[in-house]
Amino acid sequence: MKNYSIILLAAALSSCTSIRRHNEQKVECIGPEELKEDIDYAYLKLQKMHPQLYWYISKKDLDHKFDSLKQTIDQPLTPLQFYFKLQPVIADIREGHLALRIPRKKFTKKQIKALENKKGMFSRFEYHITDNHLYIIQNKDSIENIKPGTEVLAINNTPASEYIKKYRELISSDGYNTTFQSYFLKDVFFNFYTAENGFADTASLETLYNGKKQTYTLHRESKSENDLEKDKEQEKRTPEKKLNDYVAFNNSYNRNFKFLDKDSTTAYIKIKSFSGDYSDKFYRETFAKIKNAGSEYLIIDVRNNYGGSLHEINNLYSYLSAEPYVLIKPSQLTSRITPLKTNYFRKSTPFQYAFKSLAYPTYVFAQTFSTYKKDGKVYYKMKADQPTKPDKNAFQGKVFVLINGGSFSASSIITAKLKYDKRAVLVGEETGGANDGTVAGFYSYQKLPHSKINLPIGLLLVQPNINFMDTKRGVTPDVTITESMQDIIDKKDPQLEWVKNKIAEEKAVK
Repeated sequence: MKNYSIILLAAALSSCTSIRRHNEQKVECIGPEELKEDIDYAYLKLQKMHPQLYWYISKKDLDHKFDSLKQTIDQPLTPLQFYFKLQPVIADIREGHLALRIPRKKFTKKQIKALENKKGMFSRFEYHITDNHLYIIQNKDSIENIKPGTEVLAINNTPASEYIKKYRELISSDGYNTTFQSYFLKDVFFNFYTAENGFADTASLETLYNGKKQTYTLHRESKSENDLEKDKEQEKRTPEKKLNDYVAFNNSYNRNFKFLDKDSTTAYIKIKSFSGDYSDKFYRETFAKIKNAGSEYLIIDVRNNYGGSLHEINNLYSYLSAEPYVLIKPSQLTSRITPLKTNYFRKSTPFQYAFKSLAYPTYVFAQTFSTYKKDGKVYYKMKADQPTKPDKNAFQGKVFVLINGGSFSASSIITAKLKYDKRAVLVGEETGGANDGTVAGFYSYQKLPHSKINLPIGLLLVQPNINFMDTKRGVTPDVTITESMQDIIDKKDPQLEWVKNKIAEEKAVK
């Protein structure tokens, strides 16, 4: 027991030392030559591991961008300053999954606990971005009575438009569509902001509402006892929360199902994320209810769904297809050893490290035999690239799918397949993810040698099993219906309303 206590103490001291060193390194300036070595290192790793690096940009143009970047590095920079120079070049590759991890300060357990006992400051609002304008569209706690539709002109005297222009350069969608950036930027805007400015306890907002300017001071308030009790209650995983994949952070569910009319003619499934958690049970129970109800119409809502599990979308498709299907084409890799570069021991605790060490030979064996070569190219074996039978409760009626610029990655893969197979009517706006696939799957987490910035590189080219459009754009809707900021504020849903009206018209003529 005494030895165990010594080990725990040593681990705690080591952790504190590691955090201190990490934070010291984040503010130290790195010389120009070392930064140029980091740029070369990043590009070399991308060339070796990324299976479709020149999909949206030519090698000549990308070579030029990296060379031009190196010419601008003529003085020492901190890792954060370097990040804001290198990430825009990474974004020019136009692969939405490909991005440097922004260098951040690490916190001790004590500091994390202190933050958990306080309310968020910026996260208590919902935002909307149009061009270079930042708006508040929801004030969850009625803070300072700020009205939805209020524009944030400046944060601590810095124009919000400057931040938007700066952060927009850090984000790319798949290809050349322009719908993704504003959706994603509104969600990550304050991640970038706090990485630059830290977690302050106050912030000044200069705002504009109905032509009137006003300045508010936000405070990071301490949570009350009721707030802390509510947090504990939200974290409890009830059967319902598991089935619908409850997210305590925003007090919502990743999956929802309901009938939209009294006679259960129209079923509606909202999927915010293809998380995979309990999804098999959710779809099994949901489609059994839909079949028992004899529903004629199904609406699947994947708006603002950034993607997730390939297994989940393949399983979902089995409830929509009338015949056997293949969801994706064989997934390409750069080499047969690429799967072994996935940082197997990454973020392992000492116990996990020991366990993984014992399992490592099995892991190597499994990964080695998961690849195969065909026509001079290397592929990774995936269940989703094999024929899949429809489920016994597969829906036979008419399907509508709601999409927008926030539909990304797996959301785009399944909607591209549905559109190609003419199995659904897509309503909304062009997806943020590409029609012809993406590079993701699993990742190799590369750390740049001097700045220590992490660069996760997707290793698999994942493409829907369709004839490619080669538009270098997202999945386009069959019916284009846009949603305005005022619609969101007024809780109107023109895309869903169009579908409901269309269904009512069809029912009326039957």
